[in-house]
Amino acid sequence: MKANFFHPPGRYKPGVYWYFMDGNMSAATITKDLESMKKAGIGNLVFLEVNVGIPAGPVTFLSNEWTSLFVHAEKEARRLGIEITLGIGPGWTGSGGPWVKASQSMQHLVCSRVTVTAGDNQKIVLPVPPPKTPFFGEDGLTPAVKKEWLQYYEDVAVLAFPLTAQDTLVKDYEEKALYYRAPYSSGVVKPYLPSPSGMNDDKNAIKKNGIIDLSGKMQPDGTLNWQPPSGKWTVMRFVSRNNGAITRPAPVPGLGLEADKFDTIALNHHLDQYVGKLLNKIGKPDKNIPGGLKRLHMDSWEMGAQNWTALFRKEFIKRRGYDPLKYYPVYAGNVVGSLEESERFLWDLRQTAQELVLENHAQHVKAYAKRHQLSLSIEPYDMTPTADLELGAIADVPMAEFWSKGFGFNATYSVIEATSIGHVNGKSLIPAEAFTAEGEAWKQHPGSMKNQGDWAFASGINRFVYHTFQNQFLPDSLRPGATMGPYGVHWDRGQTWWPMVSAYHEYVTRCQYILQQGRTVADVLYLTPEGAPLVFVPPASAIIGDTIGDRRGYNFDGCAPGQLMKATVKDHQVVFPGGASYHLLVLPIYASMTPQLLAKIEELIKQGATMIGNPPLRSPSLVGYPAGDQQLAALSKMIWGDAIPPDNMVLRKYGRGTIIWGKAVSAQPDNLYPHYDLTAGILKSKGISEDFTANGDLRYTHRTAPDWDIYFVSNKTNSPVKTIAQFRTAKGAPELWNAVTGKTSRITTFERTNGTTSVALQLDAFESAFIVFAKEHTWQSAGIENNVHLQTLQTLSGPWDVSFDPKWGGPAHTVFNELTDWSMNSNGGIKYYSGKAVYHKKFDLNTKAAGPLYLELGEVKNMARVTLNGKDLGIVWTAPWQVDISGAVQQKNNDLKIEVINLWANRLIGDEKKPYDGIVDGKWPEWLLKGQPRTSGRYTFTSTRQYNANSPLLASGLMGPVKITCQLKKKN
Repeated sequence: MKANFFHPPGRYKPGVYWYFMDGNMSAATITKDLESMKKAGIGNLVFLEVNVGIPAGPVTFLSNEWTSLFVHAEKEARRLGIEITLGIGPGWTGSGGPWVKASQSMQHLVCSRVTVTAGDNQKIVLPVPPPKTPFFGEDGLTPAVKKEWLQYYEDVAVLAFPLTAQDTLVKDYEEKALYYRAPYSSGVVKPYLPSPSGMNDDKNAIKKNGIIDLSGKMQPDGTLNWQPPSGKWTVMRFVSRNNGAITRPAPVPGLGLEADKFDTIALNHHLDQYVGKLLNKIGKPDKNIPGGLKRLHMDSWEMGAQNWTALFRKEFIKRRGYDPLKYYPVYAGNVVGSLEESERFLWDLRQTAQELVLENHAQHVKAYAKRHQLSLSIEPYDMTPTADLELGAIADVPMAEFWSKGFGFNATYSVIEATSIGHVNGKSLIPAEAFTAEGEAWKQHPGSMKNQGDWAFASGINRFVYHTFQNQFLPDSLRPGATMGPYGVHWDRGQTWWPMVSAYHEYVTRCQYILQQGRTVADVLYLTPEGAPLVFVPPASAIIGDTIGDRRGYNFDGCAPGQLMKATVKDHQVVFPGGASYHLLVLPIYASMTPQLLAKIEELIKQGATMIGNPPLRSPSLVGYPAGDQQLAALSKMIWGDAIPPDNMVLRKYGRGTIIWGKAVSAQPDNLYPHYDLTAGILKSKGISEDFTANGDLRYTHRTAPDWDIYFVSNKTNSPVKTIAQFRTAKGAPELWNAVTGKTSRITTFERTNGTTSVALQLDAFESAFIVFAKEHTWQSAGIENNVHLQTLQTLSGPWDVSFDPKWGGPAHTVFNELTDWSMNSNGGIKYYSGKAVYHKKFDLNTKAAGPLYLELGEVKNMARVTLNGKDLGIVWTAPWQVDISGAVQQKNNDLKIEVINLWANRLIGDEKKPYDGIVDGKWPEWLLKGQPRTSGRYTFTSTRQYNANSPLLASGLMGPVKITCQLKKKN
């Protein structure tokens, strides 16, 4: 394990989203991209083609030329050992295309209504109801798609009932009936729907026994051959229509309707038209070689919801045990029978829809992938009409997304969801679409991303898939090159610092290697309510911080009801087949639960689990109503002994387990759960100490196996931290593994007490470390005091020879009398320079030191490579900004070279003072199309403008001070 930590196998490398832009592609640039990934330490990628604001290229999507280029990419990836994941449809989301006919697309059940009166002898004509407005509007529909969307419909039913004075519709019925599901990351969407109402308001409800099925009496033109027997009647015509969801943002030739997510026949047709065509070209993937096509992928769900398919009524009857026909008016918000019945019907509708998505879409894609020697990854979040955890639980590889802090949406909830799924299901690999951004404009670099990346690692993510590596189809002379509009952190070979990024990737790879070993330790298991759609949101009090909040001393996971069905109990812990175990099961503060789920909970408590929560009041479903509620009440009384929570918190023994309940449990809900302090108090009362404590400046995560415990800790502040940290383990003495350098060192400043180990730690700004406890570590403690400090021996002041690249406007040679910020320089070639500059200095060593010597660079913007006396000492990209020079330094005539690379912003801003010669009106410039020389005087070229001439410049270069230091131990 230690040897692998220094040089991990290739499968632990980070990945990228490799985006192609609407037909702009060539074999040569595909190879260049892949070879640059290999050299930089990228080991896997997600292949997607989109259409985001770049003029269309010459290669038509899915043409023979296009598929040949995909074959070329797959072969090259195989040659280079780079793993490919393929999205299951054009664009970044969904499964559809121009081959999807409306009859096999995502459906809504919509209705029109007329009022008729007995005896008026008027011809009854039922109009065709219009489709619902697409969630993303009509503007994205191509003329052909819009025509199909407007024309397609299939009649489903005609129902009539005596006119009622229904003034109030079911609240939020369009959401509850799955007409719309907005993105949760928009910040305006409920994470879950309220428990179906316990009120029976029958006033003005449509009576079920008064509903007449007239489906057989309507002519194709909408004429109804029926006269009402007496009084006024409402007649409703129900038809299925397309929901307006299209592939987005697909290349133009790939724009089309989304395939029906409830129907395997529709899905098979789609897969044959897209994935199948590519598989036929490349042949069966070989799972025994590291590179090439390895996985299919369902990205963030951005297709919205559907509530109908041709066989929906049949599937509903099979799954719920009753006919939904007379409840169809509830789709339109009408109350049938009672508000209670109507809300429960809508819950059953959503549950049926969820089961169809899980079985006929996600499971079906997974089975398809397996037949072709592939696995399946799923990002189960955003507009999903399902419970996110239930959808993600199907994946071989559950996946999250997080955006660069300050550059877009907060999708960190998806990190909590995906890691929960992975931990509960025993999945070793949990990737994230990492550092997604909008308007990031080449500002980020490995150093600026260190803190958020360490947050993701501590949260349970163990593979970064950077969004985005834009295929660089433009000539290499045009940099930064092509972009995906304003989106993504720019993680491609057009970056200034790409030649140095391998050092950062080594850090990430070492972290990912360790974080995929063993299993994660968490104490608390939060059960989500049943039903859909549903986002798991833990108690806010269980997390410290803002958008990149950190877990407190007792870690947790969320669990879907479907996952809990596989749990058992061992040693009073809830355990899962994959190895995850939890000391405490926490029920949601939610009024409803099905008898089936409560029976499973009863079984776990009886086996010895500790559970906190109050009894549910009712079933959410109309199945077996009202007998199901009576069954639930009887089971609740058996478990809790009473239906009414006591005023005080009570511990009740049940079987071998314990129930903790009372009004305090649900008095002040934190999201859907008790406050963290309450659950923490229960764990402490059981003799379980917090897994990790420090002074508040450190975050952590904990991996375990029978013979070792490994904690990842990171300083989340921009200042050095010195603290005593306490770890809940005593499996041997501690060792520090440094993922930046790959070096390991014994820790002797520790002490053990009652199964915990206290360790004296010093970490620099945003520095991280693995603290490794292993049974084979038998060295003794030297006491808890940490007495190591750095002493400055020499400062390298005076002039530096500096060379810039004239190709990018800088002087070939200049002298800096002192180290200063390039952006403050009076020379415009330096002020607006972007790229690499080389600093040279000769020096003598003024001292002799016994211990290791370090060259400390001070302030660097943004990465540096140090060479001393011809020996490459490595790349510096994060604190402590230093390299070990012990083996390279000499007493006299040292030759020091420091290569420094800054960001693109300054050169882009400087170029905005020159005439614009880029994309205009969606067209490439003439000089580019005709291969003519540029006359604007600009150095840079990019497909998106994210700066103007007055944008502030970014600090750049080596600002120091550059010092020689050594480590000393203070004398006691």
